[in-house]
Formats: sequence, structure tokens, C-alpha cells
Amino acid sequence: MNTEMLMNTLNMFAFLTVELTLLFLAISYLVGVLQMYIPPAKIQSILSAKNGKGYVVAALLGAITPFCSCSTIPFLKGLLRAQAGFGTMMVFLFSSPLLNPIIIGLFAVTFGLKVTVFYFVFAMGISVIAGYLLEKLGFEKYVKPEAYIAPETKSCGSSCGGKTKPVSKWLTIWNSTWSDFKKVLPYLMAGIAIGSLIYGFMPTEFVASVASDDNPWAIPVSAVIGIPLYIRAEAVIPLSAALVAKGMGLGAVMALIIGSAGASLTEVVLLKSIFKNPMVITFVAVILTMAIVTGFAYQMLFV
Repeated sequence: MNTEMLMNTLNMFAFLTVELTLLFLAISYLVGVLQMYIPPAKIQSILSAKNGKGYVVAALLGAITPFCSCSTIPFLKGLLRAQAGFGTMMVFLFSSPLLNPIIIGLFAVTFGLKVTVFYFVFAMGISVIAGYLLEKLGFEKYVKPEAYIAPETKSCGSSCGGKTKPVSKWLTIWNSTWSDFKKVLPYLMAGIAIGSLIYGFMPTEFVASVASDDNPWAIPVSAVIGIPLYIRAEAVIPLSAALVAKGMGLGAVMALIIGSAGASLTEVVLLKSIFKNPMVITFVAVILTMAIVTGFAYQMLFV
């Protein structure tokens, strides 16, 4: 069993390292391309915190982007550099991994339309409320100053025989993408390593046993377990269906899904490269609150 768990851990580490590296580079580059064609003023006007519609637009933008919790980070950096509203950026950060089309589609197929609509409304509503409150409470001061600055790209100037060689715009975007990646690489590797260990050595049976309907703490426990238990969007719903079959309540399952998809350990570690500690702690608290409130609300309304 220990050998099997170790192999699961190593396989997950290798898989996540390759997947998240490619995702981060691809999405960072795409954001750079979008910034080249879409003026920052346009993004700022669409996601302006002074415009009430900006919060809803940010939530809907999160719902149609197929990002997991980790791949949302490069997009968030692009929004920061475009000077988009802080509150709407936070709405996008909360909603994107929770409402992406993959999760919603699998949710509908696995649990039915009623459960899916309930999940969508609660996750979207709490994301909007949280983003609005964080804006009004002045949490923007916890964004690290360097997060607003695009990495400098190197070009061949006087060192090339006194002649400046033009650098293509595509290479410029890649240089910026690579510079960003090198900055977050230590955080990324640390998060993947810890998350893979937990994934490999935490049995499904244990999760189900502590989150059964007989346990009054099932929903809070599930929400807390979900944060370090990194689960990819494609795997979270099938795993949840298996947990339900083992006796886990659907309210607890929702809490687990929101905790794992909304604030994976890897994402929390990556956020430290953008936010100061009070904002990182607040982000985790919002996801935990969302997970617990949604789980208990479902249990009260439908069970």
C-alpha cells in the first residue's frame, strides 16, 4: 500500500509539474497577446470597480474561462497591470476556478440541473459580494507593489556591435512570460510537492468517513480538507460522485469541491507572489466561508 501511495504521489507530482508549467506559460503568453491588442483602458473600463455592472461582468468572465485555480494567476497579473478595479479582479479570482465550463458541465451530468443551478448561483453570488466588500474595506493595500509592474524584457542594443537589432513583439511577450514564470517557479514547485503528498497519502475512505451525514462537522471538515487536497477540474466531480456513493452528504461534497477547486494549496502559495499575507489569509477565509455557507444552505433547502 505504501509503495502504491508513493507511486501515486510521484505520478501526481510529475503530472502537475508538466501540466501547470505548460498552463502557466500558455496563459501568461495569451494574456500578453491580449494586452497587446486590447488597450489597458478598455479592460479598466469593463472591470471598473466604480461600475456596479463590473462585478457581474467579472463573475461571468470567470464563468466562461476554463481556468483552474492555479492558471487564474497569470490572468490576474494581467488585470493588475491593466489597472482594472480591485474588487472586480477579486470577483474574477474567486469565480473563475469555481464556475469554469468544465466543472459546470460535469456537475450537470453527474448531479443534475437543480444541484448545478444551486451551486452556480451561490458560488457566483458569494464571489460578487466578497469582491465588493474587499474593495470597500480597502484590501487593495495588500497587493504587492511589484505585482503591478510588467517584467522588463532584454533586447540586443549596444552590445551587438553598436547596432540595435529589432525584437519582434512575439519574442517580447515571451520574454515577459518567462520572466514571470521564473519568479513564481519556487512557489509553484513547493505547492505541487505538498499537494501531491497529500493527494497520494490521504485515502478516499478517510475523507468519506469524516464527512458522513452522521458527523455534524462534516461540511466544515470537508471545506478544510479541500484546500490542501488539490483536485483538477476534470477529476473533482467524478471523485465527488465516488464519495457520495460511499455515504458522503451532498452538502459536504459541495464544500469539498469549493475548497479544492477554489483555493488549492498551489494557488494559495502562488498568491503569495502577488499579495501580502493579510490578503492571502483573507482569500482562504472567503473560500472557506463560501464552501461552508453553500454546503449548509444546500443541506437546509434540499435534504
